[in-house]
Amino acid sequence: MRMKSLAAFAATAVLGGALGWAAAAASYQKTGTVKEVAADSFTLDLGKEEWRFYTDGSTAGKDALKAGDKVTVTYKQVATKIEAKGGAKAAAKAPAKKK
Repeated sequence: MRMKSLAAFAATAVLGGALGWAAAAASYQKTGTVKEVAADSFTLDLGKEEWRFYTDGSTAGKDALKAGDKVTVTYKQVATKIEAKGGAKAAAKAPAKKK
């Protein structure tokens, strides 16, 4: 039981560290023309492609967005959830069949 508690603590520490790193993740920028504005998102026309950006209450400048405006968007790519599917570890743990 003690080993399971230690493993859970270690997993929590790693996850906390990953979340801390994500908060400090690099920022990126895209400049384009606003094509469409919705309550929680907007579409940016980049010429060859369109990107949809989602906003929340902390997004600065979202209230001033209008279709046709040329804007530069600063964003971060941060994972919000990761689900392990087993992969190689699950296959390695499976016992070999005897004949």
